[in-house]
Amino acid sequence: MRNLHIRRAARTSVLGAAALIAALSLTACQGDSPEPADGAAGTTSQQPSDGASAAPVSDKGTDNATDTGADGETAGKTTGGSGSADSGSGTDKDSGSTGGKSGTKEGQDNGDTGPVTRACDGGNSKVTITAVPRPVNHMLLTVTNTGSKACNAYYYPFLRFGEAQSAPQAYEESKPQAVVTLSPGESAYAGVMTSSADGSGTGGYSTKDLTVSFQGLEGSGSTGPTANVPLSKPVYVDSTLAVTYWQTEMDDALMY
Repeated sequence: MRNLHIRRAARTSVLGAAALIAALSLTACQGDSPEPADGAAGTTSQQPSDGASAAPVSDKGTDNATDTGADGETAGKTTGGSGSADSGSGTDKDSGSTGGKSGTKEGQDNGDTGPVTRACDGGNSKVTITAVPRPVNHMLLTVTNTGSKACNAYYYPFLRFGEAQSAPQAYEESKPQAVVTLSPGESAYAGVMTSSADGSGTGGYSTKDLTVSFQGLEGSGSTGPTANVPLSKPVYVDSTLAVTYWQTEMDDALMY
């Protein structure tokens, strides 16, 4: 019986030693691989030690910020450039359109850049003459620009009725303030007093022939081709024959 107790005590001692050795081995393994500080197995904490925000900063976020800045700069440049171009274009366009119209209205040749110097004459104009009821013994001379460019009706026309040797006198008080410029299709007018109403004129005669000559810029004589104007019936003229300067309105031509 005593031997049985001795064997049980020895066996118990061996088992206890084995358990102690196993416990020491487990403790050593755990010391080599410590658990994380937060106690979550297999998780690595990204909490910054200085207390800054825990939100991670990624490369993608940085790229987005850079792209936004670049796009903003580009958009700003594009908007500014477009605005400047619109402003410049508007100014240039408005100035060009206005200048061309003004030049034509102020007497510039169509398609030319300088002022009109071309004289109206028998080659680029048509001339007609008609009798009027008032004033008595008066006729209305009309010149129409039939050319493709503007021309000037300078001073007054030189008239030759029949075989007359000289041109009739002009009413100086009818001289306009500016040269009459005719665009294609436009007309100018001159009043013609053929004879005196009271019979005071001398050297009267009747004719169906009329030739009209035009003056140039200098006004020193006729220029260009003359115009032969047909008369529907004979016209009586005498020494009081007179003509007005070219006018833009027929009423102004018949005031003298």
